[in-house]
Amino acid sequence: MGLANLYLEKLSALEKRYEELTSRLTLPETLADPSLYAKLTKELASLEDSVKAYREYKSSLKQLKENKEMLEVEEDDELRQLIKEEIKLLEEKIERLEKELPLLLLPKDPNDEKNVIVEIRAGAGGEEAALFAAELMRMYQRYAERKGWKVEVLDINETGLGGVKEVVLRIEGKGAYSRLKYESGVHRVQRVPVTEAGGRIHTSTATVAVLPEVDEVEVEIRPEDLKIETMRASGHGGQHVNRTESAVRITHIPTGIVVSCQNERSQHQNKATALRILRAKLYELYQREQQEKIQKERRSQVGTGERSEKIRTYNFPQNRVTDHRIGLTVYNLPEVLDGDLDEFIDALIAHFRAEALKQEEQALSLAA
Repeated sequence: MGLANLYLEKLSALEKRYEELTSRLTLPETLADPSLYAKLTKELASLEDSVKAYREYKSSLKQLKENKEMLEVEEDDELRQLIKEEIKLLEEKIERLEKELPLLLLPKDPNDEKNVIVEIRAGAGGEEAALFAAELMRMYQRYAERKGWKVEVLDINETGLGGVKEVVLRIEGKGAYSRLKYESGVHRVQRVPVTEAGGRIHTSTATVAVLPEVDEVEVEIRPEDLKIETMRASGHGGQHVNRTESAVRITHIPTGIVVSCQNERSQHQNKATALRILRAKLYELYQREQQEKIQKERRSQVGTGERSEKIRTYNFPQNRVTDHRIGLTVYNLPEVLDGDLDEFIDALIAHFRAEALKQEEQALSLAA
């Protein structure tokens, strides 16, 4: 029992900073500066969980020490029994806090509270892959509904049989990125397609990309770096899509990233939506490049999975869903496709936190 000294030093420094911020927020000069006040309030909020748990830990250690001292001098058997029970509860609490505190010290992903752009594309498998992509779209829509999040279809390219070649969703909700970032990668389906007369099981894929939505100030896009083209929209939209040049395709010349949008009624709306998607893609690209410079072995955001990686298989004949990153298998495929994803997401968060903690402990041991 007992936290490593380096953890205790970090926690003590955080508590000191927390107290300093609390004092500064009451000063007249801070109250007179709205931007400074907002900045300090945000920093204070980010420290709150760690400091609260650290203070609880210190208080529990103090109570444990006092109870053990009381036990040494107490002669009444009934009181001794009560003290022993209290000691047991305190030891359990301290053990729990010693597991929680290092996790609270892990660097927070600055994107975790952001809304997300989810891009789903049919992969290998033709029409069957498009049908699977449509099911994944519905799965994330249903998951968002369960969380009370708002979903907006920014762009969609449908097939005649009800499939989706590609779709871009915007999901707005507190902590949306913190949970959905683990969905990036290749999703694989194994089943007998509706188009298969022989009853053979086929394997098809769809790719999912989850990007944090960013503000204009976070990613600057220069007009001279853009090639903007307009065209007639295509798809199931009635006469309107066939008669107007409302669809927009934007190419970001320096990176070669191409974004198109045809879902909105006007060219102006489609351009604005395409720029939102482009901004999210550029942010992810710049962030990944920065992370590769810092740590070469990290090829993407922690826990999001490489795009080429097959992260999950949905096996219909066996009613089975398997996440290959953590080896978790469940046998409730219809529920998962209906948005029951929390078991996977909770397990993935725990897994990647444990991995990050392992790296942090290695770094601390090297520093010592």
